[in-house]
Amino acid sequence: MPLETFKASDSLTMGVELELQLVNSYDHDLSSSANDLLDLLARKPFPGTVTPEMTQSMIEIATGVHTEHGPLLKQLQDIRDTLVGAGDRLNIELAGGGTHPFQRWFEQRIFAKPRFHQLSGLYGYLAKQFTVFGQHVHIGCSSPDEALFLLHSLNRYVPHFIALSASSPFSQGVDTLFDSARLNSVFAFPLSGRAPFVLSWEEFANVYFTKMESTGVVKSMKDFYWDIRPKPEYGTIELRVCDTPLTVERAAGLACYLQALCRHLLLRTEPPPEEDDYLVYTYNRFQACRFGLDGMMVNPKTRESISIREDVLATLRVITPHAQALNSLAALDEIERTAARVGNHASFLRARYQDSGSVEAVVRSSVEALRHGP
Repeated sequence: MPLETFKASDSLTMGVELELQLVNSYDHDLSSSANDLLDLLARKPFPGTVTPEMTQSMIEIATGVHTEHGPLLKQLQDIRDTLVGAGDRLNIELAGGGTHPFQRWFEQRIFAKPRFHQLSGLYGYLAKQFTVFGQHVHIGCSSPDEALFLLHSLNRYVPHFIALSASSPFSQGVDTLFDSARLNSVFAFPLSGRAPFVLSWEEFANVYFTKMESTGVVKSMKDFYWDIRPKPEYGTIELRVCDTPLTVERAAGLACYLQALCRHLLLRTEPPPEEDDYLVYTYNRFQACRFGLDGMMVNPKTRESISIREDVLATLRVITPHAQALNSLAALDEIERTAARVGNHASFLRARYQDSGSVEAVVRSSVEALRHGP
């Protein structure tokens, strides 16, 4: 069947999705408690949306549609407080972070939902290894061609979001030496990576998608695990490279950083995106995953190398007027604090491990960070 019509939305609106860990309070391992938590939350109104994810030890929350930082952050805080309160009643802790430091993937249980069982049958052990936790940010687009323009214009900034959000240095009980080990799990899926370089929705929907559908490989946009993908049913693009931060304050900051950046890109004062931009895409993405803000990236236009940290700080100077217009200067303060002073949450978790020598203490610090904020 043809790709569904792109439902245009108000440009630069935004929404956030966060995948969160469910953790036992007694040993800090993952807890297969999604059913119990979802049943409890269904008993009264929830200040957002909460849904199951691939395995029983994770849930996904989603905000409504927002235009400004303040209301977005307020909703995320209300969602967090509601979840923490429900978790306390069930003796379940909640945490951010892109990976759980020591969970054993083979012990995870697939959530009883037809699509999840279908994916488990298709991907085998990868489905359980997909017990990783990410933040997705949606940005509204007034037309499908605008969506594709933004998707490809953002290609050079993808390392920013990986490095700023990175919160998954530990996996299977060891330090992976990656700031974002989570993305290595995502890259294992055959339809991950970058979207094809197409700037016309007519060509994307009627040529590329039609060809892909004819192969039997895909049935809908849900089958693509691209770093950034269009979401025609929402009228958005969806940035998918971020680890779930440890705090909702960091999550709101990342969303508004993306919003201000998109406002700048829509002025079209920068050179337009082109296929050759992707010559350095995989290299830049690896640097961000491996070294975080200390990684090096190559500007695809100028071919010059710069540290990701320096490029973030330079970008902040460019987009500050846009953040001011969008009432999100507080969000940029959070991004500047991350890049210039306190570091990403991978650095925070490594410091907790150095202090304690315990991966259990790392989980405890993640639980406390979500509960109490920065």
